[in-house]
Amino acid sequence: MQYRNVCIESFGYTLPSEIVTSDDIEQQLQPLYQRLRLPEGRLELMTGIRERRFWEPNTLPSDKSVESGTKAIAAPGIDPNYIGALIHGSVCRDHLEPATACRVHHGLGLPSNCVIYDVSNACLGLLNGMIQVANMIELGQIRAGLVVGTESGRQLVETTIDTLNRDETLSRSQLKMAVASLTIGSGSCAILLTDRELSQTDNRLRVATARTNTAYHELCHSGQDEAGSSMKPLMQTDSERLMQEGIATGVDTFTRFMNETEWTPEEIDKTFCHQVGSAHRKLMLDSLGLRRERDFATLEWLGNTGSVALPITMAVGLEAGHVQSGDNVGMLGIGSGINCLMLGATWQQTPVSHQAEAPSAESSPIGA
Repeated sequence: MQYRNVCIESFGYTLPSEIVTSDDIEQQLQPLYQRLRLPEGRLELMTGIRERRFWEPNTLPSDKSVESGTKAIAAPGIDPNYIGALIHGSVCRDHLEPATACRVHHGLGLPSNCVIYDVSNACLGLLNGMIQVANMIELGQIRAGLVVGTESGRQLVETTIDTLNRDETLSRSQLKMAVASLTIGSGSCAILLTDRELSQTDNRLRVATARTNTAYHELCHSGQDEAGSSMKPLMQTDSERLMQEGIATGVDTFTRFMNETEWTPEEIDKTFCHQVGSAHRKLMLDSLGLRRERDFATLEWLGNTGSVALPITMAVGLEAGHVQSGDNVGMLGIGSGINCLMLGATWQQTPVSHQAEAPSAESSPIGA
């Protein structure tokens, strides 16, 4: 998919104030750790994730999506009446019905002729939303569109801890299927896209490349379809196989992405990837022939925030000055299913609006 008239105008993000470390989680897992004689520090060692953040209990995703959307719209100062589409793309949502986008649309005060709906595609929902908005802009159907989502990790992590402590038949090998659930964190991000005439930044979206490998759709799955703050989700993930097959799909996608952008790996100046864990990040960048120092990571202090992981990492990285004017930027997403989406953009300016304290350079070094 090629684009000539679409700009990634701005990001807005919101982070929870409650920090939960991997050490905290291991303390809550003491019954399990003692029974299986597991060494403390294992969770951070395996994943590279030191901490993650949680919203306050009973927080609705739409509340934080409105906050993030407000910041994304305010950053470039574009009239909200130009926004012709709103897509809510996170796994978490307020209810099964109506679409969470409805409450977000109301909270943002967007026009009544704005197309609104939810998109769900595991960790790639917001990227899917960006492509759909970009297509509408490229076709001349709308001038601007907003993609937003909010993920909440508290319910999954707490339910997983309770289940692991209560199941006295669990073995070390079976525990591996639950490790990914303990890496999940919370966060919220919004992305505003516009046509070039309306844009104040000229941050050009160039290409979007999609590939799927659904033969492996069972490698990561949750339980029944639930929504809202009272849900008690559980997730089973074959992390090792998912990493192996996901990266293989990523390599295939990246080859096609290079053909569509007509870039070489060396011509990609900066990258932002889906944040899973340190081993996954290292293997993926090495497999794609990309330099690690050009990539920006947040997984150490945000964990895996699902569909908002890549865009919120990009928002923080832009704010930290990771991207310079004229840089070619790769947004490289791999999600369960297996799905892969890669977007390429040429950057110029960075208006970012946020209202959450970012970590110090020591705790989130650029290119770490």
